Amino acid sequence: MGVIERAVSIMRGNNQKVVWLHCASLGEFEQGRPIIESLKELLPEIKIVLTFYSPSGYNIRKDYMGAFLTTYLPLDTSKNARRFIQAIKPDLAVFVKYEFWNNYFCELHKNNIPIVSVSTILRPEQVFFKFYGGFFRNILKKVDSFFVQDKQTADLLKDTVAPKVFISGDTRFDRVCQTALNVKPIPEVEKFKGQAKIMVIGSSWPADMERTSGFINIAAKKYGLKFILAPHEISEKGIKQQTRHVELEVVRYSQAKEDNINKADMLIIDNIGMLSSLYSYGDYAYIGGAFGDGLHNTLEAAVFGMPLFFGNKNYKKFREATDLVRLGGAFPVENTETMLAGFEEVLSREQEIRSINKNYVQENSGATTKIVDYCVKLLGDGRNGN
Repeated sequence: MGVIERAVSIMRGNNQKVVWLHCASLGEFEQGRPIIESLKELLPEIKIVLTFYSPSGYNIRKDYMGAFLTTYLPLDTSKNARRFIQAIKPDLAVFVKYEFWNNYFCELHKNNIPIVSVSTILRPEQVFFKFYGGFFRNILKKVDSFFVQDKQTADLLKDTVAPKVFISGDTRFDRVCQTALNVKPIPEVEKFKGQAKIMVIGSSWPADMERTSGFINIAAKKYGLKFILAPHEISEKGIKQQTRHVELEVVRYSQAKEDNINKADMLIIDNIGMLSSLYSYGDYAYIGGAFGDGLHNTLEAAVFGMPLFFGNKNYKKFREATDLVRLGGAFPVENTETMLAGFEEVLSREQEIRSINKNYVQENSGATTKIVDYCVKLLGDGRNGN
């Protein structure tokens, strides 16, 4: 059964209001999730239609219980847009971060269905703001309201598109705060930690480990530090590649037993889905990805007040990373020497750094409430084309 046919089948007979939330992938889903769950708490009867563009989001969250229907977004053609919107009959459409689809927006706009863009963040160099970007600006003009992450985005939109623009921040702050309150205890990790200080290396790539293995080997001996390694790639080949320069006693989570976990200096997480809970056991964190395409989620660790380290390359497009570096709570590193220097600085003002990072997350939370309150008002207005 095709995507649209499945939507027709599942939505047939529904007489409740429908909120359609679209996100590109798993990261954007984490930004949209607090909105879904807050809306469901306030309006339990509404139906959530959740769509993904990327398999990495859909495959992991296709069974998400908060949605009535979870599916891929059909290709953005005028025919598909018309048929899909007729199938799900949304009363409100919420698009996360930078998801802007011409035919879907045209069809929603034509049917007087409000479009809200949330956690939006834009940059001056993007095509929307070029002299030749008129077609793309017209897509933005179909959006009823933007809830943006920062003042730069608000100013760009007000100067070129002039819709309703609210600086609300990023819902990911709310998501990590919520997650931190509901961490799952992991007995094996508790045994591994004991009384030692732990550095969690989260979502690491080979390039990260090439540059940090020297620090790991030194820090284990010099500071008695233990390490939890949660690689981005958990295949046998991937794990071996990442640990080939590590000179510590290691144990894999899947093989952890009483006799080997107490002797190990590094615990390797060879499964998916534990990272947010693992950070609760950490004292320090290294976040992977910045030596490649881009930095992974720093907020999952920062919410626990941990001093942060990450690669010194591709992190500047992530506002929270640059903020934390500016505030002194995070350290971009290039190699063993710079990481050792950064760690020495952390040890000299550890409590201050913990307060910086924890306060930063708390002070930037609250976007979800602003967005959900607005969405509830829209749903109460009866504005739909059904």
